[in-house]
This record gives sequence, C-alpha cells and structure tokens, in this order.
Amino acid sequence: MRPVALPRGFTLLEVLMVLVLIAAASALAAAAITGGFSGMRLRADAKEIAAQLRYTRAQAISTGEPQRFLIDPAAHTWLAPNDRAGTIDKKFGITFTGAREVKPANGIGGIVFFADGASTGGRVQLSQKSAAWNIDVAWLTGEVKVRPGEVQR
Repeated sequence: MRPVALPRGFTLLEVLMVLVLIAAASALAAAAITGGFSGMRLRADAKEIAAQLRYTRAQAISTGEPQRFLIDPAAHTWLAPNDRAGTIDKKFGITFTGAREVKPANGIGGIVFFADGASTGGRVQLSQKSAAWNIDVAWLTGEVKVRPGEVQR
C-alpha cells in the first residue's frame, strides 16, 4: 500500500493574509519614518508648490514673457499663471522670503520668472511642529528645489 501524497503549498487565503500584513507593516513604518501622515501631507503640499513654481518658469520660457507666482501665507493660498490656484492645509505654517519689489500687496509673496528662465528668487517654507520643508528658487537660474528645513521661529 502506497501512502497518499498530500498537496504541498499554501492556500490563496494564506497568501493574501501575508500580503495584507506586509502592506500594513510597510504603511506604519513609512508613517513613522516620515513623521506621520501629517508629515506626508506637509511634504506633498511642498512638492505641489514646487511643481507650480516649475510650471510658472516653463510658462515664462515658452511665452517669452515674465510670469508671476503668488502666495498668500495668511489665506493659505497660491496662484500661478493660467488661472491655476490652490490651497495649503490650514494647520501648516507658511513663511515666504523674497524680493520686496515684486510683492503685489503687503503680506503676499511673489516670485517672478523671466523669459530666459531666471527669476527674482525666494523661499517658501511650510512647517508643522518640528518639521519643515523649504522650496527654494534660485534667482540666477530659476531652479526650484525642495528639501527638508529647520522650523523658523
């Protein structure tokens, strides 16, 4: 009499359960490393502003005319060319540093990009508690960089 061979391997349910556990552990680890979900939102907002600054620069180069990006820290809003506008989460602090000559009104910051790609330069900082992200715009090249920063008090 031969012994009956049992099928080897895992069931679909077992494989799915392991995948769900790995995904949950990865999400928790990512949240812990980046400062939690609000830290992820802070970084996402910083990347969105950087993308809009790059868009403004591209519009200046393609149209051959100066283009302006505006940010209102008090209202937590920004405005880019072609009626692009957005908001920044109210729980984040916003600090703008830039050329005084291009500010359209007191308290509103502006960065102007020129047809050759250069700009007036500036920095937008988004912060929350002890975390901060700087969006730097180089005046000579108009290059936009996003990097972690220190909270300005």
